[in-house]
Amino acid sequence: MVSLQPPLCDFGWKARDFDLAGVDGKRYNLAQARGHNGLLVMFICNHCPYVKSIRERIVRDTRELQNHGINSIAIMSNDPAEYEEDSFDNMKQVANQFGYPFPYVWDETQQVAKGYGAVCTPDFFGFNANLELQYRGRLDASRKDAVADAPRDLFDAMLQIARTGQGPREQIASMGCSIKWKDAA
Repeated sequence: MVSLQPPLCDFGWKARDFDLAGVDGKRYNLAQARGHNGLLVMFICNHCPYVKSIRERIVRDTRELQNHGINSIAIMSNDPAEYEEDSFDNMKQVANQFGYPFPYVWDETQQVAKGYGAVCTPDFFGFNANLELQYRGRLDASRKDAVADAPRDLFDAMLQIARTGQGPREQIASMGCSIKWKDAA
């Protein structure tokens, strides 16, 4: 397991479109995913201990963000040949088990992750209503172990984005497992 931190927010960077298969049998693109006040794009997977440790908080925060006009989508870009736990069938099971309130989609070609510059799981991209990047930081102060009463960095940033269209200037990078890239053919 390689632990990485993504770069911080490139304010104003425009969200890239996608067309990906969801575990619910539907396809999702950027226009379908966005909310009227913004969009949270999360690169996650099933096997990563960092993601496993925050799944319940991701579900809590994304449910609450829906009430503020911010939709969320989770993209799994890992090569399941390297980690069977990240297979599409296992994605369905995890989404069902944790009651994901957002589309969980598979970036089979890994082109979406590359287009976004995603480097790890979890990697969070918070966009405003104009789909301009305003947040690329951590969920909260927890890493692999929950921290009691940790400030909700991502949630608070997304609420600010919903209200003002602007994210906080001070952000702390997320940390997670490297994306498992396919070998170049």
